[in-house]
Amino acid sequence: MNITSLSISDIKKYFDDGNVDEELLDACKSDKRARVLRLVKKYEREAKERERVDALYEFERQAQSEGFDIIAGVDEAGRGPLAGPVSVAAVILPMGLFLPKLNDSKKLTPQSRDVLYDEIMEKAVAVKSVLIDAETIDRVNIYQATINGMYEAILSLNPTPQKVLIDAVRLDNLGIPSLSIIKGDAKSASIAAASIIAKVTRDRLMMKYDEMYPEYGFAKHKGYGTAEHIAALRKYGPCPIHRRSFEPIASMIK
Repeated sequence: MNITSLSISDIKKYFDDGNVDEELLDACKSDKRARVLRLVKKYEREAKERERVDALYEFERQAQSEGFDIIAGVDEAGRGPLAGPVSVAAVILPMGLFLPKLNDSKKLTPQSRDVLYDEIMEKAVAVKSVLIDAETIDRVNIYQATINGMYEAILSLNPTPQKVLIDAVRLDNLGIPSLSIIKGDAKSASIAAASIIAKVTRDRLMMKYDEMYPEYGFAKHKGYGTAEHIAALRKYGPCPIHRRSFEPIASMIK
């Protein structure tokens, strides 16, 4: 294929419209024009990213092969902090939806999480986010609070999922077929999406708490037990959103 007579704009249109085959790609790789070669490199990067994201649907495709069409992913954020709620999210994605950079929320920059949050909220079949406050965490313990939040998030989805993929924990009383996947937020598209919704929801709330209680630095550490946070706790004592059953707060109160 001879593309030397084609302008850069003509070639770019092929790429933009998705009309790229091996013949065109080979011809572009042999082209001497720098902008054409940049188009090739961009196309190859995007193709590699599509392949990576597509692989994240392995567990969803397996569930589909078992006869389940509505598959939800569930994850949490904020089990470890000394302050603020634990955040749980359940997400149903259209099968194979391409979300660039989709991954475990902990592996993404805040900017990438924000972009993905908006895209998931716009394109998901269903999303449910649940926050379990510090008072409840202190009353029932963090594990049970997380489990309760997962049940609530899943059972509040519309449509009701036919199978649920869960990051790490088991939900034995769910009443819906489920699969617990260790490090599922890095292995399943649905769980990864849920991890992003849970993380961004919680982080945004902690930014609001920072305005209410600026002395603790919640905007920076989101309630985790950093040296700065511990120092503020020793100076000011716990505020209403601190988890009083967590150390070192429990000892401080005593």
